[in-house]
Amino acid sequence: MAKIINLNIFKQFFKSSQSGGIILLICVCVSLLIANSSARAGFENFLATKVGFEIANYSILTWINDALMTIFFLLVGLEIKRELVEGELSSIKNAALPVIAALGGMLVPAIIYFAFNSGTEAAKGWGIPMATDIAFALAIIAMLGKNVPASLKIFLAALAIVDDLGAIIVIAIFYTNQIHFEYLGLAAIVVILLSLMNYFGVKNLVFYLIPGIFLWYFVHHSGIHATIAGVLLAFTIPTNATLTESPLERLEHALTIPVNYLIMPIFALANTNITFQKQMFGALVSPLGLGIIIGLFIGKTIGVTCFSFIAVKLKWASLPTSTNWKHIFGLAMLAGIGFTMSIFIALQSFNNPIHIAEAKFAILTASILSGVVGYLYLKNLKS
Repeated sequence: MAKIINLNIFKQFFKSSQSGGIILLICVCVSLLIANSSARAGFENFLATKVGFEIANYSILTWINDALMTIFFLLVGLEIKRELVEGELSSIKNAALPVIAALGGMLVPAIIYFAFNSGTEAAKGWGIPMATDIAFALAIIAMLGKNVPASLKIFLAALAIVDDLGAIIVIAIFYTNQIHFEYLGLAAIVVILLSLMNYFGVKNLVFYLIPGIFLWYFVHHSGIHATIAGVLLAFTIPTNATLTESPLERLEHALTIPVNYLIMPIFALANTNITFQKQMFGALVSPLGLGIIIGLFIGKTIGVTCFSFIAVKLKWASLPTSTNWKHIFGLAMLAGIGFTMSIFIALQSFNNPIHIAEAKFAILTASILSGVVGYLYLKNLKS
């Protein structure tokens, strides 16, 4: 019975993610149209408009990237915790393959990028090709229907969740500038308070969400990226492995639709705005562009496939039911769709607007390449 409920939860999440991916794609196209039209300057001025109050007066773009995306990271954190407690990652046997595959899918692209950019100003962007965009990847694999086994779709979701956890750790450790320990200490106090409420069985979500706002404020001022507050909050919210719906599951259900249908599309609309120029196409063969494109498209494919192969051959894990190595190879291509999280890491990596624009264009190119080639490969695959 518990397995049936877990499967229903996955189906609800999967359906929302795939349709959310379509909306995300529409917003990408709209953003590109705006950026290459007469509306570009007005849109940029709108995003630069400051909104808020005395202690939190930020531009609309900052609110999107630091506040709305915190809610996205909160959902990611909830998904990770649920998978660890009761889902695909709840046992070593189930978790081994997606964890090892995700590790390969992060390490190989980062090494490829660094090989191209070592010693340059762009070297800091090594984390960009590590990420997989779960919404786009699930949207594309959903389009394949019965061409691929259901177990492959579940494996992709688990891999992407582990990948997100890796990206979160990378952002927290490597993309943090100056630490303000007084705010970090205040954030730690809030986390301890939230953990104590969990320990003593407090179930009302209000008692977690209100302190969560203060947690966001303290983390935002600590020097660590504010979105990490969402993950910290998620890991303090109670859950269980029983049939009874937990506070974590209630919050996850409440957030899935607004995140997939509103927050991620808004992020894409605000951050994909690439103004195409002739020299940008040349930038695709620059060290930065090649590091991202080869890292995402080839590095992800090699990393996920080879690490999965090693794990299975060493009998640390087994292939998902009804799948073969051709399926894993095609899935590894889809893992190269790094759109949302890759752009997010690019924004943390560079201050130079030229580097940011080149990185966005390379991410867009690599993600389209990975998505189209991966889809066509799996679509025409003979089992």
